[in-house]
Amino acid sequence: MTAPIVALDTRLLRVPLTRPWGEDVRDLGVIAVTVRDADGALGHGFSWTPTIGAEAVQALLDHDIRDFALGRPADAEPLWDDVWLRLHEAGGGGITTIATAGLDLALWDLAARRAGQPIADLLGRRRFETEAYGSGVNLHYSLEELVAQTERWVAAGFGAVKVKVGSPDLARDAERLAAVRSILGPDRRLMIDANQRWDVPTAIRALDALAAFDLAWIEEPLRADDLPGHVALRAALSSGPRVPIALGENLHTAYRFREFLDAGVVDVIQPNAVRVGGITPFRRIAALAAERRVQVAPHLLTELSGRLAMTLPQECLVEVVEDASFGELGALAAPAPVEVVGHRLRDTATIGLGLRFAGGPDDEDAASAGVAPLAAARP
Repeated sequence: MTAPIVALDTRLLRVPLTRPWGEDVRDLGVIAVTVRDADGALGHGFSWTPTIGAEAVQALLDHDIRDFALGRPADAEPLWDDVWLRLHEAGGGGITTIATAGLDLALWDLAARRAGQPIADLLGRRRFETEAYGSGVNLHYSLEELVAQTERWVAAGFGAVKVKVGSPDLARDAERLAAVRSILGPDRRLMIDANQRWDVPTAIRALDALAAFDLAWIEEPLRADDLPGHVALRAALSSGPRVPIALGENLHTAYRFREFLDAGVVDVIQPNAVRVGGITPFRRIAALAAERRVQVAPHLLTELSGRLAMTLPQECLVEVVEDASFGELGALAAPAPVEVVGHRLRDTATIGLGLRFAGGPDDEDAASAGVAPLAAARP
């Protein structure tokens, strides 16, 4: 019988971004979560959000989730459903699922550490490496900065890259993509991400103009929750440029992924393992995609997404945002559990999730960590 949870502690960190994602996005909020069961086994997980909402996420963990989880078996999958049913009164997704991820990841880490296995082995490993692509949050970059970034990706060996679009002036997007494509050459893949900036007519006009750059996908062309809009866009594109549509970083439950998949409006789904609530729902979403033969490309969180990618039926692209992994930002207390070599991302087979954040009570290197603790673990 699985031992019950006897403790859940949190610690809020601010991790400065080396390359700000915009004027108002200069750091990441990380809530490090530790659970302990009655046998003394520990599991380490985390919740995550860029800049906004970290304090609210920690409050949910410290009160509603902790109060509900204590005394229950430390078994991630059945507990996830119980926690979600309780929390959805405060919202079916978003802050509630982000907070739930902290507990879910910690419980999966506990199970893997107890078994003495890397998380991919516990879940069912299919490979030790997968393809990575270079990604940048770069719409605010000058053309010269964007060109230099693309040249770095090519020099590093990436065979696929993603850049932001959605400028007020479509001609600016076209000029930037022309420069990027000229550096990439004809054989490397180019993806673009509009970050929900367009409506349907704008997306149609933009893709008609930008499809000439041989796009591997357009990511989030419309507001993420606009299913009717995506249906209309798919219909319009059926007689126009065939640009695959990617989305999912801002869908928060398997129910919403199912709706978009069943509507046939998406070619690549991009679940963010924290935003959807952890490994438990991530696996369910990946299973839905496999049933419908839709590609999965996990969103952000390279050290977590990369290890989950090793368990998926088909090899997939894993996003590597320049200078934004936890390891590169100095947020980890030990080496990252994955490494990028050329265009390949490799699992180092670290036991458990392999993600311990710097500055914790048992971290001897806390004084030199590049993160700032905002709150100690709460009683």
